Amino acid sequence: MSVVEYLKPESKPEDTDSRKKKEHVVDIEASKEELTTKTDFQNKVRPSFDVKSSVNIRASIGTWHEFQKKMSSLLRVDDGVDQESDTWCQNLKGRIRPCVMSFPYRIFGVSLIFVDVALLIVILVTTSKSIRIPFAYRVVSLLIALFFLFDVLLRIFAEGFRNYFSIKLNILDAFIVVGTLMIDIVYIYVNTGGVKQIPRLAILLRPLRIIILIRIFRLAVQKKQLEKVTRRMVSENKRRFQKDGFDLDLTYVTARIIAMSFPSSGKQSFYRNPIGEVVRFLDTKHGNHYKVYNLCSEKDYDPKYFHYRVERIFIDDHNVPSLNEILKFTASVRDWMQLDKQNIIVVHCKGGKGRTGTMVCIWLIASNQFTSAQDSLKYFAERRTDKGSGSKYQGVETPSQSRYVGYFEVIKNKYKWNLPAKNPLKIKTIKIFSIQGVGKGNGSDLEIEIILRKQVVFHCECQSSINCKLFHDVDANSVIIGLEGCPVLCGDVKVKFLSSSELPKLYDDCPFFFWFNTAFVENKRLYLPRSQLDNPHKAKTWKIYQEDFAVELLFKEPEPNC
Repeated sequence: MSVVEYLKPESKPEDTDSRKKKEHVVDIEASKEELTTKTDFQNKVRPSFDVKSSVNIRASIGTWHEFQKKMSSLLRVDDGVDQESDTWCQNLKGRIRPCVMSFPYRIFGVSLIFVDVALLIVILVTTSKSIRIPFAYRVVSLLIALFFLFDVLLRIFAEGFRNYFSIKLNILDAFIVVGTLMIDIVYIYVNTGGVKQIPRLAILLRPLRIIILIRIFRLAVQKKQLEKVTRRMVSENKRRFQKDGFDLDLTYVTARIIAMSFPSSGKQSFYRNPIGEVVRFLDTKHGNHYKVYNLCSEKDYDPKYFHYRVERIFIDDHNVPSLNEILKFTASVRDWMQLDKQNIIVVHCKGGKGRTGTMVCIWLIASNQFTSAQDSLKYFAERRTDKGSGSKYQGVETPSQSRYVGYFEVIKNKYKWNLPAKNPLKIKTIKIFSIQGVGKGNGSDLEIEIILRKQVVFHCECQSSINCKLFHDVDANSVIIGLEGCPVLCGDVKVKFLSSSELPKLYDDCPFFFWFNTAFVENKRLYLPRSQLDNPHKAKTWKIYQEDFAVELLFKEPEPNC
C-alpha cells in the first residue's frame, strides 16, 4: 500500500457498538449528524479518520474559536485528569491543589521536619537521665504534628480519597502522621514522671529515638513530594497526565499520539519524567502497542526500557529535522500505525515541545488530520498547554521549526510526497534592516556561520573583512554584507549570526539564526522579518531588535563548473 493510498479516508467507519468499547475514539455517527445539520460547515469540514482515532479539520474553518469548538465536539482525547463536575467543591479543590503542591509549601514542610529532628536531638542530649520532656518542646512538637495532619487532610481533599490512598507510600505517611500526633498528645497530657520507678516500662515508653526515625522517614516522603513539585515547576504549564496513580509530563495530542518530555534516570529524574514511571505508564495503558521516537541528539537511554521499540532521530535542541528525516519519520510512523489499529506513537525530545511539536504536527498533516501547518501548530499548542496552570505558550515556538512544518505541508499537498527539485545556490549578499541598537549598530561586530549537514562550511567576520565586505547605510539604517567565496548550498541550510558585543544569547548560544531549504527559495531571494528569525521572535529581545528588524538573503546560481 502506498503512502497516498494509506492516508485516504476509510470507506466504512467501524460500527458504533465496538467503537464505544474503546477509549479515546471519535464518535463518528455524532460527527456525521452534526455536520449534516450545519450546512455552513458541510463543505468546509470533511471527516477523515487516522485509522479511526481522529478527525480532519480543514484550514477553511473560520475563527480559532470556531476551530476549538469543532475540535472539542468531534474529538475525545484523554486529558490525564479525572473528569469532575463544575461545583463549588471541585472549584475549591482546583484552588487548593496548586497550593499544597507548590514549592514554597513543600520546602516549609521539610524545614519543619529538620527543626523537629534538631529539637529532638537537643532534648535527648539534655534530658538523657530523665523521661520527662520539657513542656515547651511538647507544645512545638504537637503544633508540627498538627500541621502535618492538616497537610495530609488537604492532600486527601485535593487529590480525592481513592487516588490518595491508592499509593502505598501515602498510606504509610498518613499512619505515621496520626501515630506521631497521638504520641505528642500523650506527652502533653500524661504525667510520665512515675515511669522512672519501672525501668523496663521506661525503656518501652521512651519513644524519642523512634520519633527521630519517624521524622527522618517523613523527610523521605517529603522528598517524593518535592520531586513531584520540582517536575511540575520544570514542565511549567504543559499538560500533564495526573490520574490512575501517575503524574507525568505527558500529553495525549490525539488518541494515538503522545507527546512527552525526556524519560530520565539518575539525578535528572528528580525534575523530569522518571523513565521507570514512563515505562510503567506505557506498559499499563498500551501494552505492546506503543513505539517511542527519541528526537534528542544530545541524550539517549537504553532502548531495552521500551522493549526495543525505539527509533532515534538526531535533532539538535531548538533546531529542525532535515526534509529527508521528516519523510523517513512519516514513513516509519505510517508503517507502525498500519500494523495494528491499537498502535500508538510516543514522541519526545528534552522538554517535549519544540522538536516534539514539529514532528507531531508533521504527522498530523501526513495522516490527513489537518491540511494546513498553521492549524496543526495551533492544535498541538492547544493540547500541550494546560491553561489552568498558566498562560505560557507550550507549542512549537521557534520560527524555523514552524517553517519546516510549512515545508512539509507543501511537500504533501503540492509535490505529492516527493521532495522538490534540488536548487543549488550561493549567497551573494546578506542585508540586515534596522541595525541601529543591535550590537555596535553598524554590523562591524557580527560574524556569520553557514552550516550544511551539521558542518560549518563558511565563516566570515565583518570587522576584519574576512570572507566578506561590509557596507553600512546610515540613512537606510541597514547593513549589507557581501559574501566572498560562499560555497554552493543545496538542501537544508542554517545561517548563524555571532557577535563580539554583549547581545543576548538565547537559543543555540547566539544572538540570532535561522534555517531554510534552498528548494523553497523563490526568485533568488529570501526575506525574513523579525517574527521569522530565531531568538528575535521572542518579546524579551524586542528592546534590541526593533519591529522592522529583518534579514534578506540574495542568491546567485553557482558557476557551471561548481
